Amino acid sequence: MNAIRLALWTAVFLLGGFLAYATLTWTMQTRGQSGVEMARAEVGGAFTAVRANGQSITQDDMKGRPHALFFGFTHCPDVCPTTLYEATLWLKGLGAQGNELDVYFVTVDPERDTPETLAQYLSAFDKRIEGVTGTPEQIEKLVKAWRVYAEKVPTEGDDYTMNHTATTYLMDAEGEFFGTIAYGENSDAAQAKLKRLLAKKG
Repeated sequence: MNAIRLALWTAVFLLGGFLAYATLTWTMQTRGQSGVEMARAEVGGAFTAVRANGQSITQDDMKGRPHALFFGFTHCPDVCPTTLYEATLWLKGLGAQGNELDVYFVTVDPERDTPETLAQYLSAFDKRIEGVTGTPEQIEKLVKAWRVYAEKVPTEGDDYTMNHTATTYLMDAEGEFFGTIAYGENSDAAQAKLKRLLAKKG
């Protein structure tokens, strides 16, 4: 069973990396006035979902502040808690700047991840990390808008797990795609990306 799980997660990591690379490559734009080649990917879009506190949330609610999104689920054995722990360290490492960044944990398993379940799960991490769930239809729209891979995989005993993209998406205050942080990426590199995101104006 451990060997099967390892093989599944290995496949997810490889697919996630490929999707992130392909998304950037397919949407590469021409050089801007600064002479620096900029990539603007078509990531994100209009949606309606539910916060872990039970209140609604839309794409417009996320705008106005730079934000990071990670898609996962509370029954995730290792990737999700590891990423949330790393996000906790990112926010701590940013110091006062961390208060200028919104971080969202979006479930890909809305059947099990109710607002109450998300709130309890996220209580183990930085309180600034906010959970997002909704109906299966709402989450499906979110997943598609952010070009996330998510698939239910049956396991023993009529249970299931979720394979999903293990990438953190960075969005600027206008809701435009800014870049990604890969799963397990060097902490200093991740911090540098977040600082560039926070420094972005307009």
